[in-house]
Amino acid sequence: MEFKYVKNKDWYIPDIQCISKGKRANIGKYGRMRERFLKEHRKSTFDHLVAKEEIINHLVSIDREARKQINLLISQLASEENVDENLKKANHILWMQKMNNIKNRAEEIVIKEFIYD
Repeated sequence: MEFKYVKNKDWYIPDIQCISKGKRANIGKYGRMRERFLKEHRKSTFDHLVAKEEIINHLVSIDREARKQINLLISQLASEENVDENLKKANHILWMQKMNNIKNRAEEIVIKEFIYD
């Protein structure tokens, strides 16, 4: 990978803005959230990952794991709360409300664990 360098006082440092724009298309919602968190709150970790050319793999991995955990939590919570096909047939609106609530809770839990950690 070729780096562009920017002069900062007497030092030349890699242009991180240029590097991090590389393969954005493969990074999903949760990967982009993680990237923003690292840039704003864990700058040294972000810079380290960029310098080692591991940022894209890290973000894709976070996105994949977050989606997997959300789906797992949704199925577990739906099972625990008896939100199933019978409820869907009996009262579709109630089923949709409960599923949206479950999805939001699962997403909140996973975001806290995977993105803001």
